[in-house]
Amino acid sequence: MKILLVYPEMYDSFYAFRHLASLIGKKAAFPPLGLLTVAAMLPQNWERKLIDLNVKPLSDSDIEWADLVFLSAMNVQEESVRKIIAQCKRKNATIVAGGPLFTHEHERFDGIDHFVLNEAEITLPLFLADLREGQAKPIYKSNEFADVSLTPLPQMDLINTKDYLYAIIQFSRGCPYLCDFCDVTTLYGRKPRTKSAERIIAELELIRKAGGTQLVLFADDNLIGNKKVLKSELLPALIEWHNKTNPGLYFMTQLTINLADDEEMMRLMLEAKFRNVFIGIETPQEDSLKFSLKNQNLKRDLVSNIHKLHQAGFTVLGGFIVGFDTDKEDSFKNLINFIQESGIPIPIVNVLKAPPGTALFDRMKRENRLSRHFTFSEGETNIIPTMGAERLKDGFLEVISSIYPPEHSYKRVKTFFETHEFPKNGGVKVKEKYSMSELYHIIKAIIKLAVFDKDGKYYRDLLLWTYKNKRRHLSLAFMYGLMLYQLRENYNQIVTTLSRSASEHVEPAAEQALLTEAV
Repeated sequence: MKILLVYPEMYDSFYAFRHLASLIGKKAAFPPLGLLTVAAMLPQNWERKLIDLNVKPLSDSDIEWADLVFLSAMNVQEESVRKIIAQCKRKNATIVAGGPLFTHEHERFDGIDHFVLNEAEITLPLFLADLREGQAKPIYKSNEFADVSLTPLPQMDLINTKDYLYAIIQFSRGCPYLCDFCDVTTLYGRKPRTKSAERIIAELELIRKAGGTQLVLFADDNLIGNKKVLKSELLPALIEWHNKTNPGLYFMTQLTINLADDEEMMRLMLEAKFRNVFIGIETPQEDSLKFSLKNQNLKRDLVSNIHKLHQAGFTVLGGFIVGFDTDKEDSFKNLINFIQESGIPIPIVNVLKAPPGTALFDRMKRENRLSRHFTFSEGETNIIPTMGAERLKDGFLEVISSIYPPEHSYKRVKTFFETHEFPKNGGVKVKEKYSMSELYHIIKAIIKLAVFDKDGKYYRDLLLWTYKNKRRHLSLAFMYGLMLYQLRENYNQIVTTLSRSASEHVEPAAEQALLTEAV
């Protein structure tokens, strides 16, 4: 049996890192961990080929080679998914589909022969057993959660790790919190399930030996969701591994702001080489946090918490949302001031969306406030906001116009440098390992942005300021110039997209008619 595993293209968002990747000679942000893991679950004697459309195009000959085409996707990849389905159907290919996009709304997708939904560890073996008997069903789904300690190591030999900005790994699934706009608990439950420390070290060894990156993303829904296991098992094992092997790897992850409450966790994470942490701040307005059940962010000084994490040695990357029902006229200005004061170097702002499978989606449906005109692009939503669509769009543009352009973003990086310190007990020093090709592309990118880019004066000013005031941070200053280039290009893309969609604006009277038809 020949299996073609296809990973759809990510739309041009900040998370796709398309501009940054191209700038330094990479092709995509991260490899498709889910499909690599699915590949490892297939019978050993089956042939496998993986096509990541973020790295190279899908050819008709690839499809013709395969007996089955396996497709996995997130919500943000729907546009690419539909193109893949059409291309495969033109070649009469049999398609097997899974992942969050299909788990929530598989009925919206024609042309799929078999849906293998929810967690593949549960449903894929059922499909494979029926396939062997020639009795494969159209849909496989389960409410059962998998024992992730039994999940096989991803089949890394299907990709070239040098194509990617960073590697990706997962320690746990699930999150104890119930934020109403997030579908994680629907997909993976509230009790975080973890892999063993030995299993994670084995996977990191695969990444180390493959090479091509110094950065590894722990793609957990909330890494500190199970603090006991993290403190007692994973972090000590990572520290020991670093001390013994000095693998030359740093880690980044997603977690919640209450990390700032736990000095022991902070110390262990820093010693284990966690440096960048993405935190969903969402908004500084307590009424909006309370209304959306973001309880872990309530009753705390968020700016002080962020500065505390920076001072300890972390870099906080923040996610923010505008468009809550409780947002007021001054909410946009308050958010701008908060972001600039916090010194979060890379803030990601979006409008509130209601993904299928969330409590917010269900509430919006009950209130007849879902619109069929929706993508997951920045600045667009499937919700009719209480403040009105035009006011929300204008407010969103006001926010990103005040934080993304270089005159604002470089100023914010200086604020970050003023509060950030390198860890006092960061464990063994990581040996930076760059190939000649990587060094060439990095130096070329720095020269391009500092000398030839239209905003090069801001980059040069940051480098000079850092040299005079925080010389130890000079390497970070070089890096953030590249990151801010991605942020600027992403901002330009958002403005272009919203300008285009404005010409297709649906008037309020017609909008309600569309809603009635849609829901």
